[in-house]
Amino acid sequence: MKRFKTFIEEGRFPLWSKVLVGGIVMKIRNLQTRINSEEDVKKKLSLISQQNVLLSYISGLSVAVNSRDQKLLSKIKSGAMSIGKS
Repeated sequence: MKRFKTFIEEGRFPLWSKVLVGGIVMKIRNLQTRINSEEDVKKKLSLISQQNVLLSYISGLSVAVNSRDQKLLSKIKSGAMSIGKS
């Protein structure tokens, strides 16, 4: 895995997308820790669901950036930014 500093310094993707993905990855790691420590199955499933939503934003962002689809990019950016506020 790359160090975050190396990831940020690469010029291939917009800076905002790198920062956004970094924040989402931190949330995913936090959720993974909570999933591992949770004993209630219903709560585990809820946490896994939240984790899957975050993973879908990373995948969608990757597709949008690589395809240079501005409409998809703006949709995913606004959706991911709203997730980051919750």
